[in-house]
Amino acid sequence: MKQPPPEGGRQKGIKMAEFVLSCCSTADAPMSFFEERDIKVQYFRWIDNSQTIHVDDLGQSMPYSEFYQRMRDGMTPTTSQPNFQDFIDFFEPVLKEGKDVLHLSLGSGISGAYGSAMSAAEALNEKYPDRKVLVADSCTASSGYALLMHMLWIEKKKGKSLEECYQWVLDNRIHAVTWFFPATLTWLVRGGRVKPMAGFIGNILNICPILYIVEDGSLAVQTKVRGQNKAMQYVAKKIASLGIGGEDYSGRCIIAQSDCREDAQKLADMLTAAYPKMEKPVEITDVGCVIGAHLGPGAMVMSFWGEDRVEKK
Repeated sequence: MKQPPPEGGRQKGIKMAEFVLSCCSTADAPMSFFEERDIKVQYFRWIDNSQTIHVDDLGQSMPYSEFYQRMRDGMTPTTSQPNFQDFIDFFEPVLKEGKDVLHLSLGSGISGAYGSAMSAAEALNEKYPDRKVLVADSCTASSGYALLMHMLWIEKKKGKSLEECYQWVLDNRIHAVTWFFPATLTWLVRGGRVKPMAGFIGNILNICPILYIVEDGSLAVQTKVRGQNKAMQYVAKKIASLGIGGEDYSGRCIIAQSDCREDAQKLADMLTAAYPKMEKPVEITDVGCVIGAHLGPGAMVMSFWGEDRVEKK
């Protein structure tokens, strides 16, 4: 799908319109994060065992602790992405206000939301020729998605235009590095990412897979270790090998956790000790219901600003 040309059909000399940043609720951050930065959020949905549809509204209608306790008690939620009409309804009010939109979607490697957002943008760019909706694939998820939104917000604050911010995303999204690990293989088995027998044996042996988000936003398993302590040690070292500045990394780090805040704090303390120049404090947030439905309780996701997403062989 093609984006509109940079000039968007506008005449030169006309003052560029204000623009709004937006993203999906799968950028795992608290409501305050988006409100403070004036970022609009398109909510995904999740469905419980009774087929009741819930809005993934950043923990507003159901505390995350309750959601994850329901999973421990046997709930097996499924998820639903926004469709074409959802994005029309999401973007159009902003255009009617005389503003443009730059929307970053959840990575297309794990969701079709990007395609739906692009289709809606094309329709609205035709309907409102003096306005513009640009959609960029974040190629990431969870805390990495939130980190990319934060860095984009900084660029917008510098005074960059809609088109400049859009190009900045395309040029810099690779730097949002995300590594994560679940507490058990149970939820990866249910999601079809691990075979049932491998999951059964892995849970018995306390096997913890280490995964990362690759360049196109899909997931890949890097290795497997025994237990979460070793998993924390493994991902902590990734900042030294991949982070900008290596052991002198001075950027932001976000840990998203699915109802295991004490364990996340242990990882944060480990990172603070290992990287004294890192921006403090290490931010600990929640894995939202949509991402959490696939990772399960007890998972941790660590994101930072890096040279690349994985070591090149």
